[in-house]
Amino acid sequence: MTDSPNSKNYGVPIYGAGWVPSNAVRSAVEPPPENDDGDKSSESAPESYVVLAGGGGEGNSGIRNALIVAKFYFDSNVLSDQPVARLGTGADLPYRMTVHPGGEGLICSLPKSCRWFEWDFQRAENHSLGLISSERVLEPLQDVGQQLALTFNHEGSLLAVGGEDGKLRVYKWPSMENILDQDNAHASVKDLDFSPDGKFLASAGSGPCRIWDVSKSKSVASLMKENDEIFGSCRFSPINDENQILYIITMRDQGGSISKWSTTTWKRIKSKRIVRDPICAFNVSPNGKLLAVGTIEGDVLIVSSNNFQVQNVVKKAHLGLVTTLKFSEDSRALLSASMDSRVRVTIIKDEEKKSGLSLWIVMLVLLIAIAVYYAASNGILPLELNSILK
Repeated sequence: MTDSPNSKNYGVPIYGAGWVPSNAVRSAVEPPPENDDGDKSSESAPESYVVLAGGGGEGNSGIRNALIVAKFYFDSNVLSDQPVARLGTGADLPYRMTVHPGGEGLICSLPKSCRWFEWDFQRAENHSLGLISSERVLEPLQDVGQQLALTFNHEGSLLAVGGEDGKLRVYKWPSMENILDQDNAHASVKDLDFSPDGKFLASAGSGPCRIWDVSKSKSVASLMKENDEIFGSCRFSPINDENQILYIITMRDQGGSISKWSTTTWKRIKSKRIVRDPICAFNVSPNGKLLAVGTIEGDVLIVSSNNFQVQNVVKKAHLGLVTTLKFSEDSRALLSASMDSRVRVTIIKDEEKKSGLSLWIVMLVLLIAIAVYYAASNGILPLELNSILK
């Protein structure tokens, strides 16, 4: 597969990916240029940044373990040909990653511990953003074994981590005060997500998906599988300012499905099969309108959360299984990555505008038809046309 403007190979298998928060980017670049009036322009930089984590592991594959920063230009739909920054992590593979929403930095899950990294603001001379390994040590997350899931809540005030050993931990950030410490939450914790209001935490692994009340530090619901289902990723999403929904990926022999759950009754609302292949990556857009799934065959699908209709399919977006999917802050683009070392950004087509335009056309045709019928009924049309209509 050859490179295209929005799809680049950065030379390492990618396991974690995310968008750098816009507030971190604004802090890193130089002040905006002055306009003709001598005033500083208030327009933001035309590029965004993505951060990637991956490598070849502890073996002698010759592929270095590293964190990579690349630029993405929304105006031209282009990823930078080369990373703008690369930070090696030695023999430790950065397997999972979560970016702090406040722009402070990111946490990587390494084979035995978790490490905190900060944005490097000293690279402004070449208008790029880098990373440095922080001097701060996350003491409670040292020598805890491989963590398979980690996430911040939307405010960045809580951090949840789930281990290969099935242990679930929740900490206040940045104090690292432990508020939930649960052994055997699952046989192995594979995914975690906070509700938009920060009240609940969903954890997925073997068995049911469990719901935790964060303030009470206890489990309040277990969402059960049907028949031969296997639960995968879980993601909360807002419907509006007051209501929330939970989506869970489910898999059967027939393929991968998305199930929708109420966050008041914790009952399943509906399920729909989306693709025949197993789903290995899942994400929900910040505005709650779109869902994205990635398959083991390398396909990426964008789905409407309203009716579960597939809006866009990128066949063979990657040569290998999709390891991670992340929507941009404004829900305009989808970042996908894979073990094939390829990173891709897919611009979201504005289906709402298309459907809105189609609706206006239908309404216009209907109004014209009504006007013609009224005119014909009252003898207003020319005799020739009137006789044809009659």
